Amino acid sequence: MTEATLDIDAAQTRLDAQLAELTARMAHLERDLDEPLNADSSEQAVEMEDDQSLEAQALLVTREIASVKRALARIGDGEYGICVRCGSAINPKRLAVRPEAALCIHCASKEG
Repeated sequence: MTEATLDIDAAQTRLDAQLAELTARMAHLERDLDEPLNADSSEQAVEMEDDQSLEAQALLVTREIASVKRALARIGDGEYGICVRCGSAINPKRLAVRPEAALCIHCASKEG
């Protein structure tokens, strides 16, 4: 197999592992957010600030989970490795680094 060949099985394995890790991280964040606030008002202020940070992290993890799930769906649909915007093939080297990538590098560079 050449370096530029798309390995769907390897991508599925990596995405499954990434999804498991993200799901575990989200469960940890949710547990931390579910903890009741301290009765001490000065401690509450610190905990509320911490909760804002945790909520921001949870939002990012939620987005990452959605991205990985969409990539797994593309594998299931036989559309993995195809840019969802222009229909071109996504470089296998890009997918090796970001297996959840939905855009080719050309379309992704237009996003920024």
